[in-house]
Amino acid sequence: MTMTLHNDSRISRRSLLQVGALGAGLTLAEALKLRAAGKTGAGLRSAIFVFLEGGPSHQDTFDLKPDAAVEFRGEFAPIGTSVAGVQICEQMPMLARDFGRYAIVRGVTHNLADHGIGKKYVLTGNVPTPVLQYPEYGSVVARQYPSARDLPTYVAIDESFVGPGYLGTQYSALTAEKPRHGFPYRVRGVTLDDGLTVARYSRQKQLLDDLDTAFRGFEKLDDEVRSLDRFSEQAYQIISSPRTRTAFDLSKEKTSESDRFGKHEFGQSLLLACRLIEAGVHFVTVRLRPAEFDFDTHSNNFSKLRTLLPPFDRGLSALLDRLDDRGRLGSTSLLVTGEFGRTPRVNGGGGRDHWARAMCSLLAGGDIQAGSVVGASDATASAPRGDGYSPDDLAASFFRNTGIDPKLEFQSNVGRPITLVRNGTPIRQLFPAIP
Repeated sequence: MTMTLHNDSRISRRSLLQVGALGAGLTLAEALKLRAAGKTGAGLRSAIFVFLEGGPSHQDTFDLKPDAAVEFRGEFAPIGTSVAGVQICEQMPMLARDFGRYAIVRGVTHNLADHGIGKKYVLTGNVPTPVLQYPEYGSVVARQYPSARDLPTYVAIDESFVGPGYLGTQYSALTAEKPRHGFPYRVRGVTLDDGLTVARYSRQKQLLDDLDTAFRGFEKLDDEVRSLDRFSEQAYQIISSPRTRTAFDLSKEKTSESDRFGKHEFGQSLLLACRLIEAGVHFVTVRLRPAEFDFDTHSNNFSKLRTLLPPFDRGLSALLDRLDDRGRLGSTSLLVTGEFGRTPRVNGGGGRDHWARAMCSLLAGGDIQAGSVVGASDATASAPRGDGYSPDDLAASFFRNTGIDPKLEFQSNVGRPITLVRNGTPIRQLFPAIP
C-alpha cells in the first residue's frame, strides 16, 4: 500500500522510526485520521468503480450503429441481449446474457477530450479547476462511511489517479498491486515484508510505544502528533488483522472460481474487489495501468478490442454473477466507464481517436433499474440524441446509488463549503422505483 505523510519536522522522529522499524507499515496511520468522528456505517452501501483507462470505443461496445456507413460502423456485429430489443457487441456474449443485471447509459457527453483532464472530470464528477482539487469517489465514501477499525475503507487496484482532493490525505486509497492468476498475492504492510511476521511486528510496535513514552517528557505533543499516535494504533490493527489479510488472500478461492473470472489481471482484480467488499471494505476502484489494459485505440482499434473485450466480458460478467449469487448486488453500487469515447469515423490507421461528445457507461446494483438503456446517441454515435448526460450527472447517480446525497456540502481546505457534485443531478430513468 502507498500513503504519504506530510513532511513536518515536528513528527520526524516518529516518521523515521516508522520507516526504519516497520518498513512502510504505519504510514497508513494518517489515512485513518478523523475516522473515529465518522458515521457508524449502519445500512450503508458499498461500491465498486471499474475505470476503463484510455477511453473505450462506445460504438464498438455498447452503442453499435449497424446501419451507419462502413467508415462509421466498424467491423463488429451486434448481438441480442437477454432483454428484447437491446443489442451490444458480439465480442461480449456473457454480458449480453447478463444484461438483466445492469443498465447502459448512452449519450454521456462532455468536451474534455484529453486523458488527464478528462479523467479528473469523470473520476470526480466536477469540471477540473486549478483553484480546487476535487476528491475521487472512493475518498468521498471513505469520508462518509468508514469501515470497521481493522479494515481499510477504500482500496484502489492497481492505483488511484485523482486522490482525496480537498478532503485531505487521510481519505486516500490504500493502493494494492494488481493480482496475477496462479501467483501468491501480497499487499505491502498487510502481508508484511519478507521475514517480518505479525509477532515480530508486534514486538517492534511495542518498541515504538516505549520510545513514545520516553520522549513524552521532552517534547510538546500538538494535535497533529497526538492524532498520529491514535491512528497509528488503528493502522496497526489493520496491518495485523487476520480479517484484512484473509480478504486480500486470493489463494482462499477455489480454482474454479478463480478461473471463472479469467486467468488475466483484469479478472483477478475484479475477484479481489469482490473479496474486499465481502470482507467489509466499502469502496474498491479497479484501475489497471494503460500498459496492461489500454483502451486508447488510435490505431488497430478492432484487433486491440478483439484482445481487450473477451477478458472484460468474462471478468465483469463474473463480478455481476458473484455479487448476485452472494446477495451483494442489491447493496453494492457499480459504475463502469472510461474518460471519453472514440471518434465516429475510423481513421487511416484502422483506429479511432479521442471523442468526448459521446460515450457509454454502465451502472448496476442498489436501486439501479437493471436491464434498461437510458439515453441515446445519433445515427453515427457522434453526439447525444437530445440533451444527453454529463459526467456530473453520472457521478450524481453513482453517489445517489451509494447512499450519499450528491448535493452534500463539505467544509473544504480552502475555507468555504463545497458541494459534492455542483452541477449534476441523478439520472431519473435509472431509479424508476424511487418517488
